[in-house]
Amino acid sequence: MPSTPDTDRQPPAPQVWPTLRAHDARALIRFLVEAFGFEETVVYGDDDLVQHAQLSWPEGGGVMLGSVREDQKPGSGPTPPGAFSAYVVTADPDAVHARAKAAGADITDDLHVTDYGSRDFAARDPEGNRWYFGTYRGEPR
Repeated sequence: MPSTPDTDRQPPAPQVWPTLRAHDARALIRFLVEAFGFEETVVYGDDDLVQHAQLSWPEGGGVMLGSVREDQKPGSGPTPPGAFSAYVVTADPDAVHARAKAAGADITDDLHVTDYGSRDFAARDPEGNRWYFGTYRGEPR
């Protein structure tokens, strides 16, 4: 089949980056890396304060996070600790689930197949944020 501009088109690089705050950002970073498999890309800050961190998901995209700021006005800035949730696409939810369980993650919804055919599970991190992992990649554009 000859190549056309439409068949050569690659999906764009991720440009949506969920953001959140943490009471103990350094501990949350360690947890997300150990329990779920995120990769620590960059962390800026001193001592316990994390000004900005990027954790990349090996299969694409990632999240940004930082420490709660004492001077932050209520209702401004990224999502406060415990109020964040995200769906993370993975080709191997069973492996992520096993890794999360081995690291002591709070599994809130065990592995299951959804009505729309995705294999999913859910977990809560130590800050109380909810993470959903599954095979659903969204509908094609």
